[in-house]
Amino acid sequence: MSKKIIWLTFILVVFGLVMISSAGIYLSQKNFGTSYYYFNHQFLFGFLPGIFLFLAASRIDYKIWKKVSLPLILLSVGLLILVFVPGFGIIEGGAKRWVDFFGFFSFQPAEILKLVLIIYLASWFSSKMHLSKGAAAPAIAFIAILFFISIFIAAQPDIGTLGIIVAIALIMFFASGGAMKHFMAIVLLIVIGFALLIAFSPYRFSRLFVFLNPDFDVRGAGYHLNQSLIAIGKGGVFGLGFGKGEQKLGLLPEAVSDSIFAVIGEELGFVGMTAVLIMLLSFVIASLKIARNTNDKFASLYAIGLASWVGVQSFVNIASLSGLAPLTGIPLPFISYGGTSLVVLMAATGILVNISKKA
Repeated sequence: MSKKIIWLTFILVVFGLVMISSAGIYLSQKNFGTSYYYFNHQFLFGFLPGIFLFLAASRIDYKIWKKVSLPLILLSVGLLILVFVPGFGIIEGGAKRWVDFFGFFSFQPAEILKLVLIIYLASWFSSKMHLSKGAAAPAIAFIAILFFISIFIAAQPDIGTLGIIVAIALIMFFASGGAMKHFMAIVLLIVIGFALLIAFSPYRFSRLFVFLNPDFDVRGAGYHLNQSLIAIGKGGVFGLGFGKGEQKLGLLPEAVSDSIFAVIGEELGFVGMTAVLIMLLSFVIASLKIARNTNDKFASLYAIGLASWVGVQSFVNIASLSGLAPLTGIPLPFISYGGTSLVVLMAATGILVNISKKA
């Protein structure tokens, strides 16, 4: 199973680099005067460090991550707070989601938190066996942890990432044996929380309205969704051909990152989109098989957490670009442009490979 995970990861990452080279040509030329800035940046600061961490994590005994889960989560929260510290936090598009270390390198702490939270929850739930006995204390502690983390992510603001993190945590809580009554109560609280975040934010409310009525304000709030649907529609069954997409030429927002699936649809068509879906689904299924085949509860919950991360984030990204869910600014795992996301995902997969070998 570890070989399957390795091959799927390699194929997805290489495919992502190829699509970034196509999707980013126009923006690279416009913003940096060179045709392959985004490809080069993803290769140098995403792929290369990602490969290094993947190989390192695949050789380190996964049990060590359980032992250091507490200091890791504290460090990760500290990095989240650093986003709001003047001199470190970077403001882009009115949002504070990046940390810059003295101009040497920058990264997104929320992406690191996804992996660290999976490690921490897997460690915590694997040692809290009374979860299945209906005790309320672990559920309350779980809510407190989620609430504390949510404050910093919502303040960035990054509701898309917050939704992914909450979904991962919920799935892991359920898989660990949490009582159904506690699970349902937590879901209710989360629904109320997100409803309030949407109600008190005009741009989030407009995105929800566009989802319900795609023809609303096609030049404003509905522009992104409609350009995405146009790209996918143009592709048809077999696509216009690699590199021949038109929407990426300044029409489709975030063509190299959040909207890259629409570029795939336009250039490679239904066939290309289906191939991507099959590869991502295969990765999720392989991860769940590893979770089933190991007798270590920490390892099993970690594999479930990673499967949830890739599965939920892929579904939300693709559904939002297809008009099946409200538009959210989250990347397509392994494929979208974004160094931090790729590096962390490859490191996370390396840990999974080590678990598979031990299992």
